[in-house]
Amino acid sequence: MAEGKIRLWALTHGHYPGHLLPPMVLPGLSTIGHLDARGAQDWGLEPHCNEGVEISLLETGQMGFTVDDREYRLTGGDITITRPWQLHCLGNPHLGPGRFHWLILDVGVRRPNQRWSWPPWIMLSEAEKRELATTLHHTEQRVWKSTPDLHHAFQEAAVCVERYPADRPLTRLKLHVNHLLLSLLEAIRDQRGAHATVQLGGQQVVEAFLQGLRDNPDLATQAWTMAKMAGHCGMGTTKFSSLCRQLANSSPWDYLVQCRLQWAAQQLRALPRRSITQIALASGFSTSQYFAACFRKRYHCTPRDYRKPLQGRFLD
Repeated sequence: MAEGKIRLWALTHGHYPGHLLPPMVLPGLSTIGHLDARGAQDWGLEPHCNEGVEISLLETGQMGFTVDDREYRLTGGDITITRPWQLHCLGNPHLGPGRFHWLILDVGVRRPNQRWSWPPWIMLSEAEKRELATTLHHTEQRVWKSTPDLHHAFQEAAVCVERYPADRPLTRLKLHVNHLLLSLLEAIRDQRGAHATVQLGGQQVVEAFLQGLRDNPDLATQAWTMAKMAGHCGMGTTKFSSLCRQLANSSPWDYLVQCRLQWAAQQLRALPRRSITQIALASGFSTSQYFAACFRKRYHCTPRDYRKPLQGRFLD
C-alpha cells in the first residue's frame, strides 16, 4: 500500500490489516475487506491458516491460489472457501492483477472435530446455520462460481467498509454479511456435486491473447488499436473490453501498455548502450515522451534513472 502497488480497504479485529473495530462491534468478524491490484504484483501471501472460515471472491483479474498443496488458477467470478485448519496462500508465488474480496468469520473452531458456533448477530435460521456449517465443514470443493446475488452482497459489503468510520454503526454491513452467507448457501445448493467450470463464450480466446501479449514481445509491440485487438479475438470491442477487465482488472489498452513497459524495462537493463528513444519505439510506443510519461507512472522514476545503476557498473 505504501508503495502504491495496491489499494486496500478492511475492517478487522486483532492483527489483520485495516481499521480496528471495537471488541463488541460485530464480534466474531475477524476481518472483512477488499483489495485492488492494478497490474501483476511482485509479492504474494505466505502459506497460512486463518482464525475463522474464509470466504473470498475474485471479482476481476486472475490469481494463483493454493490450499492443502493443491493449486488453482482463479479467474473473475471465482469464490474460495477455506476452513481454519487449512493451510493456504494467495499468489503463485505473486498476486496477479485483480479486485479481491474476503470475509473471515470466527465460528469458534480451529480443528475439524470442534463444534461450530456462529456469532450472535448472524440472522440465518438454526436449520440454515446447521446446513451451512455442515456444508462448509465437509465439502472437498475449494473453488465455486459466484452468482449475481452473491456478487452483489460482496459489493455492498465493500461499500460499507469503504465508508467506515462515517457509517460507524455498521448496521448495513451486518445485513450484507447475512445476505452474503445466505447467498452462499443458495449458490452451494445449486452447484453441489459439480464445479461450474463452463466458461463464458470467448473467455478462453481473450485469455490466450492476453497471455500472448504478456509473454511475446513481438505480439505486444504490434500497432494495435482496440478494434484490431477485438477483431483478433473474433468479437466486438464492447465484449472484448468487458472480458479483458474481468480477466486482467484493467482496460485492454492499459493492459497492453503494462506489457510494453515490462518489455521496455527489461531492455533498459539488458541493453545499456541502446538509446531510450530506440527502446521506446521498439517497444511499441509512438513517441519517447509518451513512453517516459507512462514509465514514470508505472515505475515512479524516469527511464534514465531506472538504468543508471547498471550504466555506472557497465562503464566501470
